[in-house]
Amino acid sequence: MRDIHFVSADEAVSHISSHGHIHLSSVASVPHCLIQALCRRADAGEVTDLHFHHFHTEGPAPYSEPRYEGIFFDQGFFVGPNVRANVNAGYADYLPVHLGESAALYRNGGIMLEAALVNVSLPDENGMVSLGTSVDCSVAAIETAKTVIGVVNPNVPFAYGDLVPLDRFDYLVSDDAPLVTATYSEPTEREKVIGKACAALIDDGACIQMGIGALPNALAGELGGHRNLGLHTEMFADGLLSLIKAGVINGACKKIDTGKVVASFLLGSNDVYSFIDHNPDVLMKDIAYSNNPWVIAQNPGMVAINSATEVDLTGQISADSIGTRIFSGTGGQLDFVKGAVMSKGGKAITAFESRTRKGEKKIVAQLKPGAGVVTPRADAHWIVTEYGAVDLTGKSLQERARLLIGIAHPDDREQLDKAAFERFGPHFHYFG
Repeated sequence: MRDIHFVSADEAVSHISSHGHIHLSSVASVPHCLIQALCRRADAGEVTDLHFHHFHTEGPAPYSEPRYEGIFFDQGFFVGPNVRANVNAGYADYLPVHLGESAALYRNGGIMLEAALVNVSLPDENGMVSLGTSVDCSVAAIETAKTVIGVVNPNVPFAYGDLVPLDRFDYLVSDDAPLVTATYSEPTEREKVIGKACAALIDDGACIQMGIGALPNALAGELGGHRNLGLHTEMFADGLLSLIKAGVINGACKKIDTGKVVASFLLGSNDVYSFIDHNPDVLMKDIAYSNNPWVIAQNPGMVAINSATEVDLTGQISADSIGTRIFSGTGGQLDFVKGAVMSKGGKAITAFESRTRKGEKKIVAQLKPGAGVVTPRADAHWIVTEYGAVDLTGKSLQERARLLIGIAHPDDREQLDKAAFERFGPHFHYFG
């Protein structure tokens, strides 16, 4: 292993040229010390026209702020709360891509990177470092960027999976800032009902994927009686960690990566981060692997559980926007929907409360104007609310409308029924 030579954050970013594209490692493991150094260069008039790419990031996001207009321009692959207002105001932007295909943007030259800025673990005895909680598309960025800067941070866990040789980095910076942690609210009674309905669709021995938040935690709370579950997902947090520690999730029935947990990025408590450190039962993988539908489908009984902002009466699922307002991103939803449906005995589930916290209906006659369709109607299968679960597979438009009205909020059903009648005509009721 070569001797490690560190430079300051300011020295490292001084080698980044203007008019380039910058990749940031994401979620809990954003290299904030390098971002701050770039801001100092920007304030000094030393750099301009830098485009930033990343998944959801936690913490300050000055690269999206109006004060750096014309100097920084954020074009994230996913929109988190820290950049959402600036994206919808036009100071930053959203680059739509299925997360499983994001690495290909770098590897195929769709985005030519000036620099990759990533947090990494301390090296092992072989001179390899881990990207820890945020592998995402950073492996592809490191492979292709003109300048690669690694922030060696002892708080980044050494996670097995896709490792990177230390000598791949052009510059190394030392930092000991803690990773961002997150806690999630306790599930509501409605979320618990939805979790129970989803759990009833999951067989023993299934392999699951789900995201983070109160609703996934509600589902995790209902899976304690299951046996031999597998986990192949893009991310997980504390709710699933409890199932892993209890042996409910053990990967015994997986056909690939048997006995292993596979993920690409994490956001949770320090317990989650400590759990993956030097744990051979966890593989943190390139997003091109974790979210590849052909890889996902190799595990039988794959169950993908995702959410939605709206679902229309034909089964079109919106998840990245509310009308024209960008809320998040396509994420890996369709990656896992496709993989689950191709899996032997697999299921794709979209689960959500029937109304928003403001009382707006989420099963609608038509999506709001400008809303993005993340999962097309032909790929919509199980839909679950607190009022039931319906399978749209093999159902016609009118059949879907009847099923979805049946699990809408009771106070919304009359209006939805009227809209369906106006759309489909008298036969809608005659054959109901």
